[in-house]
Amino acid sequence: MNKLSYMEVVTVPNYSYVFNFEENFIHTETKVWMTKNWTNCFYYCGIYMILIFGGKHYMSTRPRFELRGVLALWNTLLASFSIIGLTRTLPELVHVLKHYGFYHSVCIPSFIEQDVVSGFWTWMFVLSKLPELGDTIFIVLRKQELIFLHWYHHITVLLYSWFSYSEYTASARWFVVMNFFIHSIMYSYYALKAMQYRPPKICAMLITVLQITQMFIGCIINISAHQYLENQIECHISRLNVKLSLLMYFSYFILFCRFFQRSYINKGGKFQKKGFTNGTVEYDKLKAN
Repeated sequence: MNKLSYMEVVTVPNYSYVFNFEENFIHTETKVWMTKNWTNCFYYCGIYMILIFGGKHYMSTRPRFELRGVLALWNTLLASFSIIGLTRTLPELVHVLKHYGFYHSVCIPSFIEQDVVSGFWTWMFVLSKLPELGDTIFIVLRKQELIFLHWYHHITVLLYSWFSYSEYTASARWFVVMNFFIHSIMYSYYALKAMQYRPPKICAMLITVLQITQMFIGCIINISAHQYLENQIECHISRLNVKLSLLMYFSYFILFCRFFQRSYINKGGKFQKKGFTNGTVEYDKLKAN
């Protein structure tokens, strides 16, 4: 069965309600726009690097900003966006796994081409990676430690997300859902911290564990896609995309594991009591969090 006839039989989840802006989503228009504009990400990343490292130098001789109210609002908005995005994209992944199987979830991009709800929120997910760079601004202005994992993660996710959308990478449905899920928890945690609530410190550790799990699953998805391609099985993902994605997810896996070891396990093999600060995974050095 070829791809076209396979996709003709694809059904979508039975959503209780479809909003007008979702129903009016036209995936072909967004793909054309992204194909023309995804390379602009390199300019955005260049500006981002100049701002954060230039800002870090500027703040080195100046007092830190508190920004607690703005920080609470920022994280609440991102948490709300992630929760909504999760509730609108997870049903499609579950539906596909239940009715069409793992192969379809990795290789057939029906989540964009057939499902306006999942398609719209995938588009929103991709665009959101640009404003999420703002996380780093808070770190710089509050004079917190800016670790490599933080800015490397932001840059590569932005570049990969926009590039993948331009290709309608089928395996992206997994990455979108997982990222929405992790961010729903992570930004909610940050919001509570900014509001001066005291979530149990184990929450920070659990978030890191979830991130490590996300990266491990991402590697498995990419390895599966690569095997389908090697076996000449139709799979809507380019070989270049698979290589880039696997390299990215594996590097994340190593970096998050290393962070977990440095943050929560001491030299004697015992767990340390450390937590997160906003917008990055780093030591909870400042009591103002």
